Amino acid sequence: MTTKHYLSVTEVAERLGISTGAVSAYKLPEPDATIGRTRGWLPETIDRWNAARPGRGVGGGRPRKH
Repeated sequence: MTTKHYLSVTEVAERLGISTGAVSAYKLPEPDATIGRTRGWLPETIDRWNAARPGRGVGGGRPRKH
């Protein structure tokens, strides 16, 4: 029997190098598992999602001063 490890919100934050509070500002993918109100993601789900996210500053915005 193979067991899978699902990442908690805290572990997702650690994996992304951000604070746990900052995770709430991200539109995370649908969880791979839900137990009650607790969500869990497979590490590969988070890695795929993070690799596909647009980079910082994408879409224009204010130009930088030179």
